[in-house]
Parts: sequence; C-alpha cells; structure tokens
Amino acid sequence: MPSTNRALSSSQVVNIEDLRRVAQRRLPKSVFDYLDGGAEAELTLAENCRAFRDVIFRPRGAVAVADCSLKTRVLGHELSFPAMLAPVGYSRLMHPGGEVVAARAAGLAGTVYILSTISGHKMEDVKGGSAGPVWYQLYLLGGREAAEGALDRARRAGFSALVITVDTPVAGLRERDPRNGMKELLGPSLLAKIPYMPDILAHPGWLASFLLDGGVPKLQNVVLPGKGPMELVDVAAALSHAVVTWEDLRWIRELWSGPIVVKGLLRGDDARRAVDEGAAAVVVSNHGGRQLDSVSPTLRALPEVVAAVNGQVEVLMDGGVRRGSDIVKAICLGARAVLMGRAYAYGLAAAGQAGVSRALEILRCDLERTLRLLGCPSVAALDRSYLEVPPAWNVR
Repeated sequence: MPSTNRALSSSQVVNIEDLRRVAQRRLPKSVFDYLDGGAEAELTLAENCRAFRDVIFRPRGAVAVADCSLKTRVLGHELSFPAMLAPVGYSRLMHPGGEVVAARAAGLAGTVYILSTISGHKMEDVKGGSAGPVWYQLYLLGGREAAEGALDRARRAGFSALVITVDTPVAGLRERDPRNGMKELLGPSLLAKIPYMPDILAHPGWLASFLLDGGVPKLQNVVLPGKGPMELVDVAAALSHAVVTWEDLRWIRELWSGPIVVKGLLRGDDARRAVDEGAAAVVVSNHGGRQLDSVSPTLRALPEVVAAVNGQVEVLMDGGVRRGSDIVKAICLGARAVLMGRAYAYGLAAAGQAGVSRALEILRCDLERTLRLLGCPSVAALDRSYLEVPPAWNVR
C-alpha cells in the first residue's frame, strides 16, 4: 500500500493522463488496449476529446467567489459534483476489486455508480459496497428471460435507476483487440494463448492478482436459464442477438417501475422518441468512440438533444471527459451531469479503489478551480454566457 500511495501522490499523478500512464505500465497490452481503444480508425475516440478544445471560456472578471457549490441533482439524487461513473465492462480484468471497489469509491465521493451488464462481480455485492446510489445498465444478453432475472435482482438489491444502452446492435470493430489476441486470451484454449503470453508474463503484478482472483470471471449478472452465468468470452457474439428496440423499451417499462435512462443517443428525434417512450433521462453518447466510427463527438451533439427534449427530461452526456473544465463546458451546453468511463477506469486499473478515488479527486478539484476562475458561484449558475462556441455548431 505505501508504494501505491506514492504512485498516486499529487506530485506524481496530477491529471487523468498521469493515471492513464500508470495503468498502461501495470496492465498487459491486451487489457490496456481494451480499455483505451476505440472502433476502427478511432476518429470518434479522438474527436470526443478534441471537441472540448473548440469551446472557449468567457470568464467574468473582478468576481470573488467565497463559497463555490458543486452540487447538482440527477433523478432525485443530490450529487456532490456533476460527474457520475459510467458503466465499464470487463472491469474485473483491470483490477480484481473491479465494480465493487469502483462503486465504493463513487459512494464515498457522493456520486452515482452505474454497473455494466458485462461485469464480473454480482450486482448484490456491488450495491452493498456503495454508500451512494447505484444504477444498473442493461444489455439483453442471454435473451429476455435472463434480462428479466437481472431486473428482478436489481430491484430487490436496491438499484435506483435502469440504464438502457441502445447503440450496440452489434459490437463495434475495436481493431486493437484482435491484434492483441483478446478473444484468445479470454478463451479456453491454452495453445491459442501462446503467441500472446510474453506480454502477459511481462506484467507479473497484474498476472498474480488475476490468477489469485480465479482467472477469467463469468458474467455474474447474466444468468442463462439452465446453464448459469454466461462465459465472458461470449459477449461479442451475444450482442448481435441482443438489439434493444423501442418495442423492447415498452416491455422493460412493464418490468421496471423506477426511472429509465436511455443511453447512446446523438440525434434530437431519437431523444424525443425516448421521451415519448417514458424515459426519465437520456444520455448523449457514442459509446466512447467504441461502436460506429465517424459519428459526431458527443459535446457537439449535446445542444441538439437538449433543444429537442426542451426540459421534459434530464440530459446527461459522456465521451472525452478528462478534466473538470470539460465537465463545466458540458454543463454550460445543457447537460445536467456527465458520465465518465475511461477517466475513472484508468484509476481502477492503476490502483483499484485508491485510483478511482484519486481520479474523482482530480476532477472535483479541477471543476471547483474552473468555476472560481470563471467567476461563477455554483454549478447551478453555469450557462452559455460563459462559453464561446464555434458558429458551425449552430448552438442557440
């Protein structure tokens, strides 16, 4: 633990990119690239981050901010600051604590953790580990019967909202994964793993923790009738049979009485359809650039969705958030809060719960400093007047 504390000290880890570098050193290339990579040419992956550079701040001068409030409310939950932990699949491969320690860090920080269907820890353990609100993100892996079982478990465990991801009719082509042998490393064949073993053996710390944790985990929250938990390696194939349609949303609405969040929208008409189908919130998201490449960066798509829902539901956004200033820009353009995935997952991969907590601390401090430099007293007071947006974005 002392070495971990030194590695995460404020002088060694100043920003999220520093956590990324620590994670890259600790993880085998196959696991790191799964976390770090995007689809095809990774154009959208890069644009998600770059789009924030196109938006310029317009601070107010000679303003002293004595007390700066970072609080916001999302679906009735008061958050300590407007950043939530997005669902990240395969988290247990990054660190044995996986979803459990990430949820615990989120709860301690006063924010929401969203559990992915593609998770290695049981949802009951994840919810029990957090002092804060936890949402469940649903894929229809294993069919409707498996999904019905998961929804019942989530309800009984106390998950307070359901997130439906609608941008995965098939898995995107993440070209780093086949090059690194991700499928082979997760599969049962020892012979198929041999070409990729030198890099695995070059990361003995990760390998030891992986083996002590029992190796490749099963999907504990996708229980196939008569078979038990789904094998992790089956996910890509299973997604092609797990498309979520608007008709599925109506069926899910009958099973889930709590708020439903529709994630993966980039168009105003889709956002209005989600409202019509009973969504309590929508997430402007391109899956972190991991599905269809060459789509709009989420920050640029955000204003269209905000205008389309016209205050009827809360709008969240993910994609490219690496700094507190990014959060501020998203809030100014109409988001209630942001979801962050890689930003905290780098911390998880670097040092488990301590790494996630450090990522949250970095972003929270960034956010408060940005507000004070803008001359803005609170997150609630942020609006378009603090930004200069490129004319081509057509932001009203």
